[in-house]
Amino acid sequence: MSMFYERLHELRTERGMSRSELAARLGVSARLVAYWESGQRECSFDTLLRIAEVLEVSTDCLLGRTEY
Repeated sequence: MSMFYERLHELRTERGMSRSELAARLGVSARLVAYWESGQRECSFDTLLRIAEVLEVSTDCLLGRTEY
């Protein structure tokens, strides 16, 4: 998931969404989102699906397998 943290940050900021806003929509803490974006932690598969849904992209996009 090496591209994940880069894509997560990029997509979140492109949508004008704060870490706190994304965290609230996912039901997690803003600190956990920061950990994901820094590559310090990985999210679960279920959370990956939810992030893709919230950011309106595919999981392949989040993982760097496809372009937007």
